[in-house]
Amino acid sequence: MQEMTVRTPRRAPDVPPTGQTTNSRRKPRHCPWHHRRVTVAAGKGYQYLHGCVRQSNCGSGISLLKAQRLAVLPIDSYDLDSEFSTLDDHEYGGEYDTFTFGSWSSHVLANGTGADSDTSFRPHDGHMALTELGKKLPGIMSLVTEHFPLDRLQWVRIFRASDAILAPHVDFLEWDKPGTRLQIPLRTSEDSLHSENAVVYHLRRGEVWKIHTTDPHSTRSSAETARLSLCLDFSDAEEPIEIRKEIPATEPIRIIERPEATEAELEELLNIGRNFTPATMRSDFRRFAELHFERRSHAATTYDWYAEAARRSGDAGVVAKARAFRTYCIEKRADGETFHW
Repeated sequence: MQEMTVRTPRRAPDVPPTGQTTNSRRKPRHCPWHHRRVTVAAGKGYQYLHGCVRQSNCGSGISLLKAQRLAVLPIDSYDLDSEFSTLDDHEYGGEYDTFTFGSWSSHVLANGTGADSDTSFRPHDGHMALTELGKKLPGIMSLVTEHFPLDRLQWVRIFRASDAILAPHVDFLEWDKPGTRLQIPLRTSEDSLHSENAVVYHLRRGEVWKIHTTDPHSTRSSAETARLSLCLDFSDAEEPIEIRKEIPATEPIRIIERPEATEAELEELLNIGRNFTPATMRSDFRRFAELHFERRSHAATTYDWYAEAARRSGDAGVVAKARAFRTYCIEKRADGETFHW
């Protein structure tokens, strides 16, 4: 057994627990608000990423991960390079800028109307229709139609990310029933990561992942070449997706182990808040989201750090804005609601 520390936020009742105690008789120690100690079975890892990030093929992260790798597609049998260039040159309307930091964009290949201007995701009745962009990407659309059922498929999008991070968030807060969201990286590198609750993991090229969208989760890509990820949204979260013509998964699921943040690191981060102003606090948030990927923590802890930093500003308006951003991202959000900094 290897003892590991997992941070957990002071959370509202609807935010899920960050970790579980596995095969341990130890009781949690008394720790500061940003720590909780649990004992988990951790396998041997191997180090080959930059800095102090350590990758592991087994251990506690897999048992805690709710996202599922469903299949692997024979993506090398599709000639997509020219279509990647089309996506790299395509303009983005900025619909999701509230959640994004750096160069992140969403590009719609199919939706309920076929209109290029219809870019804000929402559930809809009926079948999907190709947009003009989708018509320019026959290889990617062939990948979709040859491997996935179309009867429940509502949206086909490409997420493009370069030196970018998403604020930890919960999807489908606006609607009564969540759907099923699949992501398939088409162009990626080991510098592109996903997170879910306290787990950080990597999606390899061609892997089909069912993202657990109703717990706090995030993504980060620090690669020079933009990551391109195919996102498929289906109606009905409970009905399984039957995937055709997949190939065997030969690689283990890749969980990223992060070290604990030191007290000095946390103090340095929290003290940023002494200089928070309404004009700077949005851009400053990125450093809090980055630390979640670099140090062991729950995604929602990002907002605990951010709120504490805001408190140190001594500005009641800044504190209220930090709390409101947490609510908007992971707790409650109305259909069509926008967040104003």
